[in-house]
Amino acid sequence: MKIKLTQGELKRQRDTLRQYERYLPTLQLKKQLLQLEIVHQQSALLRRKKSLTEMEKSAENWLGLLVEAPQIRDWLIPEKIITVNKNVAGVDVPVFERVDFEPAVYDLFLMPLWVDAGLEALRDMVSLREEIQVIEQGISVLKHELRITTQRVNLFEKVKIPGAKEAIRRIKIYIGDQMTNAVGRSKIAKNKIEDENLEEVVA
Repeated sequence: MKIKLTQGELKRQRDTLRQYERYLPTLQLKKQLLQLEIVHQQSALLRRKKSLTEMEKSAENWLGLLVEAPQIRDWLIPEKIITVNKNVAGVDVPVFERVDFEPAVYDLFLMPLWVDAGLEALRDMVSLREEIQVIEQGISVLKHELRITTQRVNLFEKVKIPGAKEAIRRIKIYIGDQMTNAVGRSKIAKNKIEDENLEEVVA
């Protein structure tokens, strides 16, 4: 882009540079906060996945009993997944709260004794799976925002700020040259007048 080599443009470029230099630390801080939150969320995700694996392993011993109560599967379908939003550096990240299930209504005399404990354990697993999905969704949102923020930081650091500094440098050199030329022309004119005056005196 061609820049005007004027005092007005010099002021505009200086103001723009000040704005960029004020805005850049905010972007850099946002980038750091997003990176920290991603690490935190990834760590939470690993913990939840480990817990789920342990729960599934301990359930292996009695999962075969499900044939005695096939309707139990209907009571494992989430009715509602409750999440709230947490603001991280201006970005809304979903946070898992709980899963609501429809009440399981059954005859205590007809159902096997293990159903209460089994249903609770299975619902815990379903809840954990839903929580893992919400955390993964949150990480995805954070990574997307981090990508955009990193691009902006790079744009300011590598393009905008150096561009404004280069424009200021060029305008200052041009104005300096113009002033030097003006002083030179002024001296030549002054000398010419002095010479003419001297010639008049001599004549």
